[in-house]
Amino acid sequence: MTTIYDVASRAGVSPATVSRVFNGTKVSPEKVDAVRAAAAELNFTPNRAARTLRRQSAEVIALVIPDIENPYFTEMARGVEDVASEAGYSVVLCNSDSQLEKEATYLQIAVAEHMAGVIIATASPATSLDSILSTGRPVVAVDRATRYDLDGVVMANREAAIAATESLIAAGYRRIAYIGGPEDIDTAADRAAGWRQALTDVGREADIAALQRFATFRVDGARAAMEELLALPEPPDAVVAGNNLIGVGAIQVLTERGLTPPAFGVSVVGSLPFTTLSPTAVSLVRLPARHMGVTAARMLLERIAGDAQPARTVVLRGETQHAPPPRTAPLRRAAPPQTPVPERAKRDEGPPRDASTGSATQGRVTRSDYATTIPACDLKSISDTLNPA
Repeated sequence: MTTIYDVASRAGVSPATVSRVFNGTKVSPEKVDAVRAAAAELNFTPNRAARTLRRQSAEVIALVIPDIENPYFTEMARGVEDVASEAGYSVVLCNSDSQLEKEATYLQIAVAEHMAGVIIATASPATSLDSILSTGRPVVAVDRATRYDLDGVVMANREAAIAATESLIAAGYRRIAYIGGPEDIDTAADRAAGWRQALTDVGREADIAALQRFATFRVDGARAAMEELLALPEPPDAVVAGNNLIGVGAIQVLTERGLTPPAFGVSVVGSLPFTTLSPTAVSLVRLPARHMGVTAARMLLERIAGDAQPARTVVLRGETQHAPPPRTAPLRRAAPPQTPVPERAKRDEGPPRDASTGSATQGRVTRSDYATTIPACDLKSISDTLNPA
């Protein structure tokens, strides 16, 4: 069996250098390339179990998320995995289903298996990280804040909801509702606060009590809330969806009712994962989920490497895509232009004649008289006339 001594001999370096390369310790790029080339030639694979015993941690990261079916978290997980894999770490994906018991079990497994660190989107404000933090393992919170002094990566949730609401206000909608996730989750609470602020800024605070709904972050919760809003004596004409799956549920109900956007305004905090609508029918505030995962993984790897600076929080901002207004102004059509008739032609042809009687029409111009005066080849002139700037 090939050993690090064989690799060291082939690469022309010391065994200690080989060990440092595979343990992620800083080594010159030239030596790293030489060691990895020698290892590839000799089919050498580092003994992970032995390294775990020496380092008291495995080269494995736990990623704990509340809903593996939500494409937002799937995109975030891809960012985590890309960075971790490049650094030689594997990622174990743990789905808590927003249940504290499942979440606690996964955290216990992370401790028992000596995982190097944890990235977590907590199931609830009541999440306990005491067990994992007591081991000295680094933890990075994503998407949601925690009650611990930890590194974190979050979205600018309040600002995203303000942008989503203002997009509907600018499009001319009057009664704009909000559907969010559980009120005790800070992302839902912050986005609701942004919606309320945007309405208050334009003097519509009277609508807030009647048009605010908290549900789950899933399609079924959004459907129930949308049905309830449409049953109001004065239903809304638009809705801000607090996340991507809420947007899907709301659009399903609206489409079933014949209120397909943009006839009924919809603005989503997040990206729609699946819809049959035109991509421009709905306003979106796109959230950089993959970038969140990339940032969190880099922060965690820095902590694993020994970074001891105070806890940091990175806030990422969304990008707004505006939908068109619900109605467009009626198209104004100018009177068709008439080409002047040469004086000689007037003398030769005389006044226009009625086809049925043969009598003069006293200068009355019929559609057939002026339709032929527009040059058939000048399509741009026609377009400019019918669609004035």
